[in-house]
Amino acid sequence: MPTTTVPRTSSTVATALSVTVAVVMPVFLFGGLAVQITEELGMGVGSIGLIVGLYFAVCGLTAVPSGHLVERFGAPIVARGAVALAAGSMLAVAALAHEAIALTVLLVLSAPANGLGQLAANAVLADWAPNRRKGLLFGVKQASVPLCTMLAGLMVPVLALTVGWRWAFVAGGAVALLALVPLAGLGRPAPSVSSGTGQRLDRPLLAFTAATFLGGAAAPPLSSFLTTYAVEVGASESFAGLNLTVGGLAGVVARTAAGALADRRGDREFGIIVVMLLGGAAGVATFMTGLPWLLPLGTAAGFALGWAWPGLMNFAVTKRYPAMPAAATALTQTGVYAGGAVGPIAFGLIVDHVGWNAGWTVVCVAMAAAAGCVLLGARLTATRERPVS
Repeated sequence: MPTTTVPRTSSTVATALSVTVAVVMPVFLFGGLAVQITEELGMGVGSIGLIVGLYFAVCGLTAVPSGHLVERFGAPIVARGAVALAAGSMLAVAALAHEAIALTVLLVLSAPANGLGQLAANAVLADWAPNRRKGLLFGVKQASVPLCTMLAGLMVPVLALTVGWRWAFVAGGAVALLALVPLAGLGRPAPSVSSGTGQRLDRPLLAFTAATFLGGAAAPPLSSFLTTYAVEVGASESFAGLNLTVGGLAGVVARTAAGALADRRGDREFGIIVVMLLGGAAGVATFMTGLPWLLPLGTAAGFALGWAWPGLMNFAVTKRYPAMPAAATALTQTGVYAGGAVGPIAFGLIVDHVGWNAGWTVVCVAMAAAAGCVLLGARLTATRERPVS
């Protein structure tokens, strides 16, 4: 029988970080290596958006069931399955993706690992992380997403341009399997203490889901199309990969710092998220100048602000829905995934038919609209929690 021993904080943090890295790596490797992959397989910009969109569509369809699986069987068991699925898919891509259809199928098959791993990591932190540092630790956990972008960017000059992009997927599979090490450090703690009952999904949560949908639609072009755009405006492939690394590093620092700030600022997470989304929109707007030397600035702002809010959102939601952390974040995560499905497809179509500037304009508008939905949700939350006189 599982024990009820609380894991050490080091094991909790290492598990949440490494599992999240493992399960999101397949799609971010594809985005970072898109130039080399599409050249070999004869794919266009629209194909990049279609594959990423299909991936996130499957993530969205499986998010809520994944939350129920975490609540029922416990985070450690679900996380192990997610890591195995992600690692296996990357190795399969390296060995079998010789046509666009095979690549698409293999990436889509890896998609359920994303929801399973992310929600398992959320439950690990919600149940076992120290309360005084939960904001910081949710930020650290979510920082692993741009960390994947940073790794993908580094793999362009290190592997893709030397021994080939397939070896980057082999390396990704090996890195993903390393997540099993800290998972072993959890031992066999009891399944989530949350019962999934006692609170209902209400209007504030729906507003936050709308915000994550819009923000989730705006974010994927930053990782999936940025290297392609950089080459399009005259940058070298190496510069494009290193620019993506800049974005990933900025995202890692910003997500961690935002979580630490949330711990110090009490219940003001939603205000911080609004400022970040608006700042991200301003950063993405610099892409429309078409100047390669401005790309690192806009990339850093886009990743550090426009895409650094998911950790804060998860922290805020689990804090306000403590009886159902995995189930509640499953709904907001569904918004992220639904946005991730719509955003890349729409962006690719817009770029193909109208141009890059139109695509970046839509990204900016979506980030601003997401900020408005966060404000609405925060107001509804304040109304719900206000004591009746």
